[in-house]
Amino acid sequence: MRVIIVGGGWAGCAAALSAKKRGAEAILLERTDMLLGTGLVGGIMRNNGRYTATEELIAMGGGELFHAIDGNFVHHNIDFPGHHHASLYNVGHMEPITKKLLTQNGVQIRLMNRVTDVEMDGARIAALKAKTGGETVRLEGDAFIDTTGTAGPPAQCNKYGNGCVMCILRCHTFGGRVSLAAKAGVKELSGQKGDQTGAFSGACKLFKESLSMEIQDDLNQKGVAVIAVPESQIQKGKLAKKACQQYALSEYEDNIVLLDTGHAKLMTTHYPLDQLREIPGFEHARYEDPYSGGIGNSIRYIGMSPRDDALKVNGIDNLYCAGEKAGLLVGHTEAICTGTLAGHNAVGQVMGEPPLVLPDSLAIGDGIRYTRQQMMEHGCLDLKFTFSGSVLFDRMKERDSYTIDREVIEKRVAATGLSNIFSG
Repeated sequence: MRVIIVGGGWAGCAAALSAKKRGAEAILLERTDMLLGTGLVGGIMRNNGRYTATEELIAMGGGELFHAIDGNFVHHNIDFPGHHHASLYNVGHMEPITKKLLTQNGVQIRLMNRVTDVEMDGARIAALKAKTGGETVRLEGDAFIDTTGTAGPPAQCNKYGNGCVMCILRCHTFGGRVSLAAKAGVKELSGQKGDQTGAFSGACKLFKESLSMEIQDDLNQKGVAVIAVPESQIQKGKLAKKACQQYALSEYEDNIVLLDTGHAKLMTTHYPLDQLREIPGFEHARYEDPYSGGIGNSIRYIGMSPRDDALKVNGIDNLYCAGEKAGLLVGHTEAICTGTLAGHNAVGQVMGEPPLVLPDSLAIGDGIRYTRQQMMEHGCLDLKFTFSGSVLFDRMKERDSYTIDREVIEKRVAATGLSNIFSG
């Protein structure tokens, strides 16, 4: 069995590992020279309902990536505005740790392989073509998983944002994102918020060393620093365009909120550099990602796949999706959860097994189903869904599924009969 995963972000890594554990030959294609995508500048884990989802997946036997992340935390169990018991991983170390984990488990990682086209056999993908080292290679597969995300290329950021701001995706170097689903003829969906198509990535990275020693000390010791914004600089409504709706709170308009993930994670879409440097402690501030973070940020949530609750893409018999391709789901935890399920079901489809749909009694299962329903059945393309805040977290609390008690979570998973289902 050969399963080909396109896109090496958190969702793709999880899908590849999951498929390999079920006995498939798992080939992970990534257009750049590093894995993780936006995970290279993310770093926030286990905050709010993400703790519940993390422990559910661990109880179901899909915890390898979470264990690797846990071992790379620079801060554990911290609070910041609107968020509790969060942990922050070191963004500078996470990629090689993840690559080593996948390689040790037998996943074939092929970097700088950019998909250019697909070959169809009726309603199935038979093979795809990818450019690597100036050559075009053809790869046949039994099942395929699209984890290419929804951000880039630069034309998208130019059209819907403030132009290309040179983010971690590095489209100019490696070419823009190519959607496997779109190449297969799937009509994709775009998020919408008023007159904003898609959404800005929700945070920037500052060189921590460019900030004052006082701010650096706060970050190093506490993991978080909150600095009041001068009243003249407060811009009400700016955060409504964020992809990370869970941070669209007044505290993030009235203050600069920084998190320590190795760099200083600035929890806003962008901040004009000249204004930022007027604030005490930021006189020498410099952006790490995106390089032009004073102008704007990358545009995401353009190009999502219509899919079912097993994460199979509608209309294509052997194509699955995960991460942002699976809908308006925000976050690394959400990507790992959907990637694990997609990898499992892709192999199951080749084996002729019925697809696994996680039950509503689990936060992960309800999140996958509820997000699809809101998007496809109710047309709610202006919302974002994450276990860490806003709509989906509110739903978790209403349904009493949010808990940080591992024993309760393990018993809940056991009651579904799915303990260690992803163990291989």
